[in-house]
Amino acid sequence: MPRTSDLTVFITSGDSRCDECREDLSRHAWIKLEGDHRALCLACADLDHLVFLPRGDAALTRRARKHSRLSAVVVKWSRARKRYERQGLLVEDDALATAEAESEADAATRAARRERAQVRRLELDQAYVARFAARIRELYPHCPADREIAIAEHACRKYSGRVGRTRAAQDLEQDAVRLAVIAHIRHAQTPYDDLLLQGWDRHEARAQVRDAVDAVLRDWAA
Repeated sequence: MPRTSDLTVFITSGDSRCDECREDLSRHAWIKLEGDHRALCLACADLDHLVFLPRGDAALTRRARKHSRLSAVVVKWSRARKRYERQGLLVEDDALATAEAESEADAATRAARRERAQVRRLELDQAYVARFAARIRELYPHCPADREIAIAEHACRKYSGRVGRTRAAQDLEQDAVRLAVIAHIRHAQTPYDDLLLQGWDRHEARAQVRDAVDAVLRDWAA
């Protein structure tokens, strides 16, 4: 198990539901427990912008964790061993890229990087991502070039809790797409993550950056 100071994401063994958005989550959903064991999907837990680094490369994991301001250990219950076992780490995209660059000279790391890239490609339904990105561009024509692709790829990862995996998002409904864009803006263009790291409650932190998020939304939609 991770240290008690770590954020922890659990892979469920059965069906569950997010106690905040009330979305039904499939078997093997990725959740964070909060308060009185309330289960939150990654989107509601504000961890949906992180990328998964599987266990196996200790040096890369150490570097990625060092560079990532926010990270979470991913664990899964082992029926055979009757305990939670570490599956890997959720880290910030830029932190993983930096860690990979630092490890580039290591042949084993290069091979692992290729394997992770293949896993990420398998995680994504490319046709769905393209439709999702096109819908973002339609609704927010002034968002920066190629930003809609980055938002769509993050939103549509197959592990549960991503905004883009909901039924509404799969139907490309405007409100669901808007939530994916808001999540990206909140993490990428406001001090939201810094507030969380300073100990702010996530609801208070969201309220603090709401005006900034709304201003970017207006600029992108104008």
